[in-house]
Amino acid sequence: MSAAQGRRRLRVGIVGGGRGAFIGAVHRMAAELDGEAEVIAGALSSNPQTAASSAEAWYLRRSYDDYRVMAAQESALADGIDFVIVATPNHLHFPVANAFLEASIHVICDKPLAYSCEEAEALARRVLRGPELFALTHTYTGYPLVKEARERIRAGELGDIRKVLVEYNQDWLMTPLEREGNRQAQWRTDPARAGLSCCVGDIGTHAAHLVEFITGSRIEAVAADLTTFVPGRALDDDANMLLRLEHGARGTLVCSQVACGEENNLNIRVYGSKAALEWHQQEPNTLILKRAGAPWSLLRSAHAYLGDDARLAARTPAGHPEGYVEAFASLYRSFTADVRRVAAGDAPLLDYPTVEDGVRGLRFIEAAVRSSAGGARWENV
Repeated sequence: MSAAQGRRRLRVGIVGGGRGAFIGAVHRMAAELDGEAEVIAGALSSNPQTAASSAEAWYLRRSYDDYRVMAAQESALADGIDFVIVATPNHLHFPVANAFLEASIHVICDKPLAYSCEEAEALARRVLRGPELFALTHTYTGYPLVKEARERIRAGELGDIRKVLVEYNQDWLMTPLEREGNRQAQWRTDPARAGLSCCVGDIGTHAAHLVEFITGSRIEAVAADLTTFVPGRALDDDANMLLRLEHGARGTLVCSQVACGEENNLNIRVYGSKAALEWHQQEPNTLILKRAGAPWSLLRSAHAYLGDDARLAARTPAGHPEGYVEAFASLYRSFTADVRRVAAGDAPLLDYPTVEDGVRGLRFIEAAVRSSAGGARWENV
């Protein structure tokens, strides 16, 4: 897209995410929510029939059986896609993303970034060569009050950060769904497709990224105990970790996909020398501020007392709940704005998780797995 083409909706493609996949539909809704983009093409499944039926259900203009063919043909079309969504299992993130980058098409990709650290670092080197943009969908950073938490910590309102507690608990893998035909469970618990980890790779990386995003401090080292509770499962379904952060802060990270009764229970508490903050993903429109010697304050989304980032991320007036899809869409809004900036010859703002965040996510996974294999010894990230 060039500046001479004028303003139009960006054309988007998607690889993966067809029938039977939860995340594909979420990507589509998020990409289209603000009217800036439209999903028009896809290679929605490795199964040609599923790919064709999924594309028909989504009213796509063009359907492909192979992502490599899609990348080559879309780059040659006058009305080809401006960017592609990668919504495949982990083992395909690198080859798919790389194919589109080599075809000069911007990429927005599910986390984790790749199958391994080696792939992640190779992809990072390709992205740094440019000029194509790359975003990683750590969704929870799109919530208005997560942005507010980050800004208050940046402003020094909490003082020196001392302790961070983060947990991400689910129960959907309590039973061996991978042996009962559940495709989402099958690939997430398969080392050939998921990588070194199931639970840490799938949701632990979200928790770790949230810690670094909000506090502005990197996780330097981890002591992890990974467990597989379901008999016969090839990868972990539960993890408990101690964290050491930059600047001396300490923390814990707990994640589980076998925690009975839990839905999508992502919570974070950050304690400083002056105040503390607490946020719950299942009640995302409230941020709890705890000042020393004072009553707790409940900060609510979309109010004028919030900072610019939080207010700009909200789409509805206060009291009108926003949730997961809107948070996802915030990442897309920032990414599509950067696609337009680059097309106009301007520098991108990169106000979303990048390939560097993805590399850190893979290093975190590998450090946690090494630590657990070594008896929960400390491992550098």
